[in-house]
Amino acid sequence: MVEKQSRWANVYLVIMFLILYSPIFYLIFYSFNAGQYMQNFSGFSLVHYGELFADDRMLQIVLNTFVVALLSSLLATIVGTFGALGIFSVRNSFLKNLLLSLNNILLVSPDVIIGASFLIFFTLLGLSLGFGSVLMSHIAFSIPIVVLMVLPKLNEMNSSLIDAAQDLGANSWQVLTRVILPYLTPGIAAGFFMAFTYSLDDFAVTFFVTGNGFSTLAVEIYSRARQGVSLEINALSAMMFLISLALVAGYFFINQHNTTRKSKKGRGRG
Repeated sequence: MVEKQSRWANVYLVIMFLILYSPIFYLIFYSFNAGQYMQNFSGFSLVHYGELFADDRMLQIVLNTFVVALLSSLLATIVGTFGALGIFSVRNSFLKNLLLSLNNILLVSPDVIIGASFLIFFTLLGLSLGFGSVLMSHIAFSIPIVVLMVLPKLNEMNSSLIDAAQDLGANSWQVLTRVILPYLTPGIAAGFFMAFTYSLDDFAVTFFVTGNGFSTLAVEIYSRARQGVSLEINALSAMMFLISLALVAGYFFINQHNTTRKSKKGRGRG
């Protein structure tokens, strides 16, 4: 009975992955089409990849997107990590739950509402829309993601580690940098990668806060799609898919390395 259920579970997973990935592979397949449309495959060609690398505007937008994603995820990871430490240190359960609820507002609120709110906020401050407004918005909606990635690791941490470090004479800074942060590394890495991927593909918030002369991939693809999707977009999507795959693989190997190191330390103590 258990074996039969396991077989059906595997069949279900295969079907779900096919549904999820078939459109992506269909898109990638037509990026190698010699023709201009996603209707008839005219033959294998890399012409659309050549068009992509010859499109200076698109390459600049790709650079903009990655710069915003990298900077916002780095800053959000720093702020979110210390935010998680601050929430964790609160002893009052009501205040702690209140802070967690406030942290989760940006996660559960519709992106359109968040984008409109940031637009109104920047307009009231008299800030021009562009790189700065996009960067600040991405930092803001990435911070709660990092907090949610780091907090579970804090809850798992044995308080005796901190007590032992303090008994050995470590000050607060040494406890933080040599005990707490190393222990939180998997959660911090997960938060960074999640924030990076959220920033890369964000459209709704970015659409509200971007200005003339600055754009990201999501906004640019939307603008071009209204005029008819070029297979150059297929080529770009294929490249982005490979980059996303590399990020996931990188996080997987980092996680495996940390797990292996911890198991070796455990065997060494035994």
